[in-house]
Amino acid sequence: MEERKAKIIAVWGSPNSGKTTIATKLATAIYDRYQSTVIVLYCDLEAPVLPIIFPNEKHEDVGSVGVPLSKTEIEAEDIERNAVTVKNRGNLVFFGYRAGDNKFTFPRYGRAKAENLINILCHNADYVIVDCSSNLENSVLSATAIEMADQIIRLASPDLKCISYYLSQLPVYADGKYRLGEHIQGLNTPNADVFMPVEEAKAHLKDVRFTVPFSTAVKVQMQTGSLVEPTGDKAFDNRMREIAEKVVTYGAY
Repeated sequence: MEERKAKIIAVWGSPNSGKTTIATKLATAIYDRYQSTVIVLYCDLEAPVLPIIFPNEKHEDVGSVGVPLSKTEIEAEDIERNAVTVKNRGNLVFFGYRAGDNKFTFPRYGRAKAENLINILCHNADYVIVDCSSNLENSVLSATAIEMADQIIRLASPDLKCISYYLSQLPVYADGKYRLGEHIQGLNTPNADVFMPVEEAKAHLKDVRFTVPFSTAVKVQMQTGSLVEPTGDKAFDNRMREIAEKVVTYGAY
């Protein structure tokens, strides 16, 4: 197994808390700020992310992380063939499941295969950002990323559904392998159409290390498939740069 090189940052949290958005924007912020090689790994197989991030790409031009995971031995060539890159940003690389993929598309795999994949990604990058599924019990790739991560960002949104999720689900992940005590709690505001009790959510969640403001520009990007592009929203971009600087520096949080 190849020696790990990259720093792994796992993004996890409640459903609809903006994990995919924050993982993607964090990756672009680190790439732009540090001129680093950054790989983003999207773990969701129930709602594959690549067709959301790249809706205008031809199906045949989009690879799937399920392909290397289905091989007996994962080769670097399998990773390269199934990577998605952005024009003029060659060192910003995306992996995930493509349109049409589901749990029946590929053979099942275990933790060893997931660890092997992540280690190969780490060998070829400075930072690996993993967008984890909310349900870690049903995602070997997400659970493995949490166990291997150097830093874990746990996202919440200021609404009753999120609070209910954490009250219900955090006890499920009490096992030490999920490292709940090490998570960096963040609060994301993905919606401004209704009142969102930010201060009340902070009091409930406790130890919120950062907040991400609502951005109309980012919401439009998510709906139009242009999330990897600059937002033009200074408040949002400045906050993501601040978060990037802190997670890149060990112990900053």
